[in-house]
Amino acid sequence: MFQTEGFHHVTVVSRDAGVTLRFCRDVLGLRLVKQTVNFDRPTTYHLYFADRTGSPGTILTFFEWPDAAPGNYGLGGIHHIALSVPDEAAQLKWKRRLADAGVPVSGPYNRGYFTSIYFRDPDGLVLEIATAGPGYATDEPADALGQSVKPPPPAQLPGYRDEAEIAALTHPEPVETITPDMAITAIHHVTGFTDDAVAAGEFYERTLGLKLIKRSVNQDDPTTPHLFWASYDGQTVKSGSSLTMFEWPSRARRAREGVGQTHHIAYRAKDEEQLGAWREYLLSIGIGVSEIRDRSYFKSIYFNAPDGLLFEIATDPPGFALDEEVEALGSELRLPSWLSDQRDSIAAGLKPLETTAAR
Repeated sequence: MFQTEGFHHVTVVSRDAGVTLRFCRDVLGLRLVKQTVNFDRPTTYHLYFADRTGSPGTILTFFEWPDAAPGNYGLGGIHHIALSVPDEAAQLKWKRRLADAGVPVSGPYNRGYFTSIYFRDPDGLVLEIATAGPGYATDEPADALGQSVKPPPPAQLPGYRDEAEIAALTHPEPVETITPDMAITAIHHVTGFTDDAVAAGEFYERTLGLKLIKRSVNQDDPTTPHLFWASYDGQTVKSGSSLTMFEWPSRARRAREGVGQTHHIAYRAKDEEQLGAWREYLLSIGIGVSEIRDRSYFKSIYFNAPDGLLFEIATDPPGFALDEEVEALGSELRLPSWLSDQRDSIAAGLKPLETTAAR
């Protein structure tokens, strides 16, 4: 049985690479670590944002699909991506920074295991900024997570929480600069929808080694079950590994691929040798999985969950410094060797990006 260390990246569909760049870099403070093209659709950009070096677990990537229709969340899709900050003080700075930039923000909401604010990117993607703690052992023992249903206290539910007080809570001064204490450190969790939590959980455990760590309800809709899985050794939950699902009935709407919707979630493999073994294991248990694909900065395989959600397992190496120095990451268009003879025509069809703006 294989168990992933956590997220490698999450990939989203956007309409305009320039707009995405300005939001992710200039508002969220993420670094553009690679500008390349979608290797399966090389007439369009594929942008990677992350920490300074492009560490696995910090990476958000965007396919630019200018002509795509808006997507929507639903069964087999993702509702939101949560990004991690250290604490509530940092989170309130983010609330003020986003609001001052004209981005509507809701929260902060006490979710028991962390505190959350919510907003949308320019394409409508729901994003969350969540605190690192207090963690999943607040309402059950660390060595017995997920053993029973843990409903949230009434004070955390609609009708009981003071929405006016929550809305008014923010950092008292403008936040023009992203200071080290408020930097986004990683992908905190990803939340989607499934119509069969039992089948989904069995699948996550068999394919990725994720364990059920929490059974609760959606705190904004307490009639909806909310379940959490993560890399968990029976005592410790690995940060940056938590996949959570709202369970909707099978008659509910399905996700539609498109602008503003997550395309796939990638989890980590330590190297190509492990990836190959992982692929053989998946085939041996009857999972339909792609061949190993060379994405230059990692190699990966793809497969679908029973509800349709697309997963990728990607290797940590070789990383984004493969074809650029760390200090120059993202500064120029980079293409894989098999597209190098098409460089002029590909570049001519792409709108130049303003890569010299402040990071």
